[in-house]
Amino acid sequence: MSTTERPRILVVGGGYVGLYAARRIMKKMRYGEATVTVVDPRSYMTYQPFLPETAAGSISPRHVVVPLRRVLPGAEVLTGRVVDIDQDRKVASVEPLVGESYELPFDYLIIALGAVSRTFPIPGLAENGIGMKGVEEAIGLRNHVLEQLDKADSTTDEEIRRKALTFVFVGGGFAGAETIGEVEDMARDAAKYYPNVKREDMRFILVDAADKILPEVGPQLGTWGLEHLRERGIEVYLSTSMKSCVDKHVVLANGLEVDASTIVWTAGVKPNPALARFGLPLGPRGHVDTAPTLQVQGSDYIWAAGDNAQIPDLAAGEGAWCPPNAQHALRQAKVLGDNVVSGMRGFPQQDYKHANKGAVAGLGLHKGVAMIVFGKAKIKVKGRLAWYMHRGYHGMAVPTWNRKIRVFADWTLGMFLKREVVSLGAIENPREEFYEAARPAPAPAAAVPAPAAKTEQKAEAAKAS
Repeated sequence: MSTTERPRILVVGGGYVGLYAARRIMKKMRYGEATVTVVDPRSYMTYQPFLPETAAGSISPRHVVVPLRRVLPGAEVLTGRVVDIDQDRKVASVEPLVGESYELPFDYLIIALGAVSRTFPIPGLAENGIGMKGVEEAIGLRNHVLEQLDKADSTTDEEIRRKALTFVFVGGGFAGAETIGEVEDMARDAAKYYPNVKREDMRFILVDAADKILPEVGPQLGTWGLEHLRERGIEVYLSTSMKSCVDKHVVLANGLEVDASTIVWTAGVKPNPALARFGLPLGPRGHVDTAPTLQVQGSDYIWAAGDNAQIPDLAAGEGAWCPPNAQHALRQAKVLGDNVVSGMRGFPQQDYKHANKGAVAGLGLHKGVAMIVFGKAKIKVKGRLAWYMHRGYHGMAVPTWNRKIRVFADWTLGMFLKREVVSLGAIENPREEFYEAARPAPAPAAAVPAPAAKTEQKAEAAKAS
């Protein structure tokens, strides 16, 4: 860590807002004007819109993450967690990956912790559910699904086979619809290489408590997306929820019960629970309460944005809040960075205002929906063209040209080469095979002494002879 006496701008979180705000600040401020410190448990930022394609094998996992130290060469990047903030002393308590916690003083503070999966106290969910918030989960889901195909192709037990080929996804928003669309596409392709597994043997189930899916693109495209998934053989149950999944036995509120090897949870997000320990003003759902300038209410040296913040949506009208999506987070980060530099220099702050530009979603290879907003007009697109728009938008939105080029290279190679369908499930326990080879052999069983009576009989027989 630096021991400089320059003002410190502490960025808590290295996701969308944390990364982009830090880059913006370093671009705008003068050399040596301040020290920018970013604290995050991971040393990289994950571009979450690409997680479904990562789970399907269309993009390499390394290409959807952005290393913080590489893109922020002039900043301090600390791998750890901020566990407490003393606003009176302007000191944050940092818990590193190893070693004891320490205090880190700051002059300006940015809260960019993002969100975590929103869950409910459903029996069995913690033990059996798979989330889709990180690249690790996307890799794990891909390996897990392909491993289930391996099991189904190799077993003669019909019950094991049926369970292995049943996949339940909970949540019909962007994350849920895109993930089930991509994974079903991958499983359909992979089945060509398994002589005992056909697509008709698989059962894909999508569950949502709402009465529609893909609400972000409007009812018309949402209805098309629903019909499209059903045409692909995906069962969709709306206005229902999952009551239990103990031992991977899924029970839905509509009475359906099924054994499923795979249970994916994408039913929304909530602000990071760590915010409750920072002493900040929070909204009714746990978001940091901010002004239109992205300053935390009641403070002139703390800013917040992204999924962990409650920000007025000036473009939508009074009483509206900015939705938690990448479109807003990326733009908020730029305004936030400018406001931090302005606040440091004593200049006025600018309000954040951004009109919705639409939304795009991919539902598998060559399949998607898109709603583009031009003024008051909304252009609705579906199918292959929408899929191209989805890839084009996110391909240009992923940070750094290094990552853009790598992602487009993955897509280009995918046009000419077949999708890889190998499971690397052993990667989750990479030392297991070596341990089996290197561990000491068990000691041989000790010889059991003969009972005393038999020993004496043998001795007497020997004397008699």
